[in-house]
Amino acid sequence: MEFIDVLENVPKEKFRATANKLLNECFIIKKNKDTVSDYNFILNYRDYFVSLFDVLGYELVIQEDRGVIGINNPAGTGRIHLKKIESILLLILRLLYIEERRKISQTGDVIVIVDQIYDKYNMLKMQNKLDKTTLRNSMGLFRRYHLIQNLDADMSNPDTRVIIYPSILFAVANSSLDELYQAAKDKLDKYGRGGEERADSSDDEETDED
Repeated sequence: MEFIDVLENVPKEKFRATANKLLNECFIIKKNKDTVSDYNFILNYRDYFVSLFDVLGYELVIQEDRGVIGINNPAGTGRIHLKKIESILLLILRLLYIEERRKISQTGDVIVIVDQIYDKYNMLKMQNKLDKTTLRNSMGLFRRYHLIQNLDADMSNPDTRVIIYPSILFAVANSSLDELYQAAKDKLDKYGRGGEERADSSDDEETDED
C-alpha cells in the first residue's frame, strides 16, 4: 500500500506506459524522437521508477552522459537469446560504434552506412554470405530495442545510413571502451574461425529467437 500511495503523486497513465516501454523495448534514448519524452519523464520521476523496478527485481540504469536509460536484472535473467547471425551483427555494430566514436565529438551521432556492415562481415570470411533479408530482419530487431535507427528507408541500399545509439554498449556488462573494443574483436575472430559460441545480449526482455 505504501508504494501505491506514493504513486498518487505521479501521472499514472504516462508512468504505466513508460514503464511498459522499458520492459518491452529495453532502452530509452534521449536522441531518439520516439523516446525523448519518455527519457525526460523518467528523469523527472526517477525515484518512482527506481522503486517500481526494485519491486520487480530490476535496477534502473541511467547514463545521462550518454543519453541512455535501461533496466538490468542483477540475477542475469530476462535476456534475449539471439541467433548466431544476429549475435555477429550485434558485435559488428558495437565494433563500428567504438571505432566511429573515436573520430567524432562526444555530442555527435555515430552514423555508418550499410556497406560498412557488409565490409566487417566479409572480413570474417564466413561460409555463408550475408543476404539482404537477414540483414533487414536483424536490423529491425535491433531497431525495436533502440540500439540503432536507419535514416534511409531502403536497407538493401549499401549507402543507407544507420545511427548506432550508445545503448549498443550496454548490451553487455559495463566495461571501458577499450575493453569492449577488444572483447568485440575477440568474439568476431572466434566466429571467423568457426566458433559456435552462443551470444546473449544483456537487454531486459526475454525472447527465444532460435
